[in-house]
Amino acid sequence: MELRQLAYFVAVVEEQNFTRAAARMNVSQPGVSAQVRLLERELGQELLDRSGRSVQLTDAGTAVLPYARAALAAVEGVRLTVDELTGLLRGRVAIGTVTSHQVDLPGLLAGFHNDHPGVEIYLCEEMSDQLIEGLRTGRLDAAIISVGDTAPADIEMHVVDDQELVAVVPHDHELAVHPAISLDTLRGRALISLPSGTGLRARLDDACAGLGFVPQIAFEAGDLNVLAQLARRGLGIAILPSAFAAARAARLRSIPIVRPTLRGRLAFAWRAGGTTSPAGRALIGRARRRLPVVGNGSARTPRA
Repeated sequence: MELRQLAYFVAVVEEQNFTRAAARMNVSQPGVSAQVRLLERELGQELLDRSGRSVQLTDAGTAVLPYARAALAAVEGVRLTVDELTGLLRGRVAIGTVTSHQVDLPGLLAGFHNDHPGVEIYLCEEMSDQLIEGLRTGRLDAAIISVGDTAPADIEMHVVDDQELVAVVPHDHELAVHPAISLDTLRGRALISLPSGTGLRARLDDACAGLGFVPQIAFEAGDLNVLAQLARRGLGIAILPSAFAAARAARLRSIPIVRPTLRGRLAFAWRAGGTTSPAGRALIGRARRRLPVVGNGSARTPRA
C-alpha cells in the first residue's frame, strides 16, 4: 500500500469523479484509476462504486476513508511540524461558517494570512449540522457554528456570541403592541426562519416541540437579511437574533419571546483533541486569543 494510492482514493471520493481527481493531483486519469485498482486489489474489496454518473463509496470504502485521510494527515503533519519548528508554517487550513453578522471572521483570517502567508486558507459556508460533521471527519479544522446550551459530542468550542431570539414584525402588525409574547402565541402563525439544519431553527423547533406543536414555517432562507425583508413585507413573523433585529428598528418591531425564552449562540468550534495540522492548530490558537469570549450573558475582552 502506497501513500499515493490513498491520496488518489481520497481525491476521487471528494471530487466524485476520476477525471477531476486526476486534474487536482496533476496526473493522468488512467494513472489514478490504475492506482486505486491496485489499492482495492491489495485490500480485497472494491472501495468505489463506478456504476453511476458520479463515483460513490461502497461500504468498504466508507470504512476505509477516515483511515486514509488520517494516514495522509499524519504524513503531512510530519512535514509541517518540521516547518513549524523552523518558523516556516505552511500547509492548508479549512474553516467553515454559518451565515453570521456577529463574528469578524474576515478579520481573523486576514490576520492569520498576514502572519502565515504560506498557508492556503479554504473557507466554506454550510449549515451547523454539516459543519459539525465536517469537524468530526477532519474535513474541517475549525468552524463557526450555531449551538444550544451544550457543546455537540466530540466538539470543543469557544462561545463568541450569545443573544435572545425575538419575533420580528412590521410596526403595524397586530402583535407589535405587545411588550413580549409567549412562544405559544406563535402556534399556527406563519413564521419566517432559517432552514432546518441551522442552530437557530433547531432552537425554535425544539422549543415548540416542548409545547406540543410544530412551527408553521411559511418561508425559510439562509440569509438573515432576506428573513427581515420578508417580515417587513408582512409575509410572516421572522425569528431573528435580537441584535440583528434591533439594528432594523426603524422598519421592524422586535418582540421578546418568553415562556420559554429562546437563545442563540455562536461558537468557534474544533474537534475534541484538536487537529493534526500545525496550520489548523495555529488558527485555533489565534481564534481563542483574538475572538471575544461570551459567558453568563457578557463578553470578555479578547486576549492580545
